[in-house]
Amino acid sequence: MTKLSVNINKIATLRNSRGGDVPNVVQFAKDVQRFGAEGVTIHPRPDERHIRYQDAHDLKPVVYTEYNIEGNPIPKFIDLVLATKPTQVTLVPDSIDAITSNAGWDTIKNKDFLVEVIKEFKNNGIRTSIFVDPVLKQIEGAKETGTDRIELYTEAFAHQYSLGNKDAVIPYADCAKLADSLDLGVNAGHDLSLDNIEFFKQSIPNLLEVSIGHALIAESLYLGVENVINMYKNKLK
Repeated sequence: MTKLSVNINKIATLRNSRGGDVPNVVQFAKDVQRFGAEGVTIHPRPDERHIRYQDAHDLKPVVYTEYNIEGNPIPKFIDLVLATKPTQVTLVPDSIDAITSNAGWDTIKNKDFLVEVIKEFKNNGIRTSIFVDPVLKQIEGAKETGTDRIELYTEAFAHQYSLGNKDAVIPYADCAKLADSLDLGVNAGHDLSLDNIEFFKQSIPNLLEVSIGHALIAESLYLGVENVINMYKNKLK
């Protein structure tokens, strides 16, 4: 069964829009785990426009499933990860002004940098994952960095699937097969939803984990958080 990690950035966005501490991100993390999520994901950005760096510390004692921290490994982010020691760190090449993640790593061009960062995290007992586009040579490049896993950037799949193009999953399946042959674990995330997750899971049999935030929170406005988490889990079996 593929694990569901809930990205709670949008809960922090809602909190920050009003000030104060409602909704409370720590309580929400407790609740999604109680409802059956197998992980909690956060993606702090330098301007702390949603998840704040302090949130990462506050969440550490309450995340008893898998704790995944995503982000661009700038010095401040590296220090945060080393201080909190999550289960997994997912490296994402965000530009500072990006609204959301919009590209995977060029694992060939950035090999030396990624090798250095990944070595530091692994020396501290933190599992590593690299956010990558579904391109075979980038999967091969990821292997050379020493990472434990890759996270397939699924926006292109989600967009094409919504247009009826199911063949859009083929590059992802090919990359997942290659990753498996290279002994790399496979995660996925970005624009996955209740509409497309079952088909994606069926097409990627070695999928270990998905990280879902925006769609899951939006769907929960209508269906309720507990219901939506269980709906995802049923589709990920």
